[in-house]
Amino acid sequence: MKMIFSFIKEIYKNRFIIYQLTKRDYKNKYIGSFLGFIWTIIQPLVMIFVLWFVFTKAFHNGPIKDAPFGAWLTIGLIPWYFFSETLTSSTNALQEYSYLVKKIQFQTAILPIIKLLSAFITHVIFIIIGIIILFISDINFSIYWIQAIYYTIAMSILIIGLSWITSSIQIFIKDTAQIINVILQFGFWLTPILWDFNILPEKYNYIYKMNPMSYIIEGYRNSFIYHVPFWESKNETIYFWVTAIIILLIGIIIFRKLKPHFADVL
Repeated sequence: MKMIFSFIKEIYKNRFIIYQLTKRDYKNKYIGSFLGFIWTIIQPLVMIFVLWFVFTKAFHNGPIKDAPFGAWLTIGLIPWYFFSETLTSSTNALQEYSYLVKKIQFQTAILPIIKLLSAFITHVIFIIIGIIILFISDINFSIYWIQAIYYTIAMSILIIGLSWITSSIQIFIKDTAQIINVILQFGFWLTPILWDFNILPEKYNYIYKMNPMSYIIEGYRNSFIYHVPFWESKNETIYFWVTAIIILLIGIIIFRKLKPHFADVL
């Protein structure tokens, strides 16, 4: 735990640099783009519409547990979009900012965090779109919506741990980013985003629950649609946090061990 607190201290010391680089990183996404910031809204909307159209018109999906499929689908996509976008971009963070990595005084550990905060802006916009779809679907506001903050923080800790692992390995093994993309493609279909985990036989539920993103996605739906408090899923909550902390510790250890060699390889 000392390693975690020491990393948090380093990050806090560099909070102003993180803020400045996050602003620059977000702006750089849309430099030279005609629509610019509007793409932040277009991309999630197109994804939602295509998946909704395919699964409702082609596969005739109806309401899931009394929730309109469009709302149910959107709320499931929101955390996955944030997770996949952040992990993909942060895996390449050290290479993208190689000119900063080569500076002796610069804290390279903050680079994946910058990618996470940059993606968080899109995440907030996606949540607003989701809320509009909830209102259109006659799902009213509930105090449980605030739980989304808890699940976002939980997911961010998981992402940071994974990002420190993937970004540090990417420098030495250039195929890491492609491997992550393949894993995310499988993960999209193996995580209950487009399907309800209740369709699985009960004996296979433990396999589904081993995926920490299942906890997050179900948590978003429990918060926005079903209004279920997170403390009702005690076993899943304990499992998630044990897994997230282990991944975070592994990420810190790997990052610290490989950090002295970053500048040489880049």
